[in-house]
Amino acid sequence: MDEASPLGVFIARFESALRDAFYEHADINQLSLQRGLPASVWTRIMDAVPLSVAIPKAYGGRGCIVKECLALLSAASYESLPLSLTFGINIALFLEPVAKYASESVKEPIFSRFLTDQCMGGLMITEPDYGSDALNMRTSHRQEDSGYHIKGVKHWQGLTGQADFWLVTARAQLPNGELARDIDFFITDHAVPEQRIEVKELYNNLGLYMIPYGLNNIDIRVPAQQRLTPHSTGIKMMLDILHRSRMQFPGMGMGFIRRMLDEAVTYCRQRMVGSGNLLALDSVQFQLSRIQSAYTICSAMCHRSTKISGIQHELATEGLEANTMKALVTDLMQESAQLCLQVSGARGYKISHIAGRGIVDSRPFQIFEGSNEMLYSQIAEIVTKKMRKEKETNLLAFLSTFELTGTATDAFRKQLDFSLSDRLPQRKLVDLGKIISRVIVSNYVLAIAEQGFRQDLVQSCIENIRMDIAHLVSNLDLDSRSRVIDDYAIDSNWVQFS
Repeated sequence: MDEASPLGVFIARFESALRDAFYEHADINQLSLQRGLPASVWTRIMDAVPLSVAIPKAYGGRGCIVKECLALLSAASYESLPLSLTFGINIALFLEPVAKYASESVKEPIFSRFLTDQCMGGLMITEPDYGSDALNMRTSHRQEDSGYHIKGVKHWQGLTGQADFWLVTARAQLPNGELARDIDFFITDHAVPEQRIEVKELYNNLGLYMIPYGLNNIDIRVPAQQRLTPHSTGIKMMLDILHRSRMQFPGMGMGFIRRMLDEAVTYCRQRMVGSGNLLALDSVQFQLSRIQSAYTICSAMCHRSTKISGIQHELATEGLEANTMKALVTDLMQESAQLCLQVSGARGYKISHIAGRGIVDSRPFQIFEGSNEMLYSQIAEIVTKKMRKEKETNLLAFLSTFELTGTATDAFRKQLDFSLSDRLPQRKLVDLGKIISRVIVSNYVLAIAEQGFRQDLVQSCIENIRMDIAHLVSNLDLDSRSRVIDDYAIDSNWVQFS
């Protein structure tokens, strides 16, 4: 093991393994067209023991240091977003929860197998009939003599049929047949027959071809020691896990956005139009500045995440920052891919092109672990609740004194100086959430600027954020009450009027 090697050496070794796997041993452009990865490619990547970053030093890992986890995710997403998501699932949704909540008796054998046998793990929460409504999941568990009997159905779990270990969520079955309100987590080991989860179907997912998703039937028995122990309630443990995961999204976004920026700038520098290259066009400069702004924001998010998202922190109540990071960075990932494809012209419209597959691969990031519309609404609800508590209606006045936004509000005084209505419709809450999230990340940007981050990048970023906020504020002013007309087909066929 190289747990003692400096981070830079470790990441360089990992990047070398990626180059060998994706460019020398195989062609990543061809791999992107097929489901899964060949075993030989996986072996080359996993020989670098990348998941050691999420294993405590006491068990031979590098120590569960957020900075290292984000650096690994960034290095992976520069070459392959699906690979980075694979590591993100393992780190945030399995290894870190095990490190924080599992009993000591099960940690050592699990971590040992991850370090030596190239194992993988994932998390099962989502069910076919409930989606984001996790609190009403129907998967249940019943205590038996030596452990628990768990039954249910889960789907859309990344690494379906591939993971060696799972964290499975379930609710206790009460004597009256009802299910308890709280949620419990159980570790399953595919190597043990009675803990093996049956894959009923593999989905033909759009994009992220490297990662298998599917429908899982659960009818297993696990020993009592494989139940995670919450520090308070199971629901708070679930929120702690999910919020920590959302705070690691900037790691996956970092390398991806940097790749979109590098590809777009390189192409525009080389592509000649008339007497100059594409960089001479003002509209292209604007498009590239948008990707560069995303790069700056994501850098600042990573900087912030390293300070607040380690497993030593309790994140159950930190939904505001967790939702801000997840929703905004994934929107920026999609926008960056769209802009990279746009400036790349026809060549970008191939699934084998980094921008083409980037659009498809980054799109589900805006949906899973909470759709962005839902997260933006929650951001707005958290802030408006605080405003009501303080009897404040002016957004600027509140954000100027709020811990997460106070530094940044001076840059947006003109845009933010308005009062909020008592009852905003949900569509307006989404816009308000987008505004608030951009002020919060501006605080992050100014914080990293104080540490020496490039001022020209910071200035350009703030200008782009100001433009976004102005646009979103104008949306709040519009009295839009448009609704779906169910019987729209009546009297709306253009042919009969021509």
